[in-house]
Amino acid sequence: MADPSPHSDLVARLVDGFRWVDPGPTSTHLVSDVSGWWRDPQILSALGPALVAPFRTARPTVVVSPAVTGLIVGPLAATALGVGFTPAHKRNDTRTRPGRVTWATGPPDFRGRRIELGVRDDHLHPGDRVLVVDDWVATGAQLRAVAEICAARRATVVGTAAVVADAPDEILTDLRVTALLHATHLV
Repeated sequence: MADPSPHSDLVARLVDGFRWVDPGPTSTHLVSDVSGWWRDPQILSALGPALVAPFRTARPTVVVSPAVTGLIVGPLAATALGVGFTPAHKRNDTRTRPGRVTWATGPPDFRGRRIELGVRDDHLHPGDRVLVVDDWVATGAQLRAVAEICAARRATVVGTAAVVADAPDEILTDLRVTALLHATHLV
């Protein structure tokens, strides 16, 4: 994980705009509420450049992000790099059509679900250099599915940029995750 000091103002705003929410008596855990991030124009303007800074020398040609909140941070990163963006949609999302789609199923996520993601073949080309971008990395399940799709399309993943890392170090290292902050900073 990257040292957040180059982006300390952004990190402070991210921490301030974050909340843990109790979804009710049937839930066994708190859930993250990052909606404050999207309301803050300073976060929105700084997030893309901060996420991509460690990857500029890798010269990504496209940003790929898993649905759902990856569809917010992915375009911010792509805009900062001056490259295109393509979403990795969930199987039940009809926006992946028309056209051929490459699908992959990741390992179980933090809820024990195996999510199948797909990227339209005409949006991910052989030889593309992919920067994977997401807001939160807990198990790396969706990132692994995106990496599998990239391999099937003969594209190369140059790394993963995330806002929050909340996974064991071996997962972060394996997926080459650089995050702006660790979940332990979100009290």
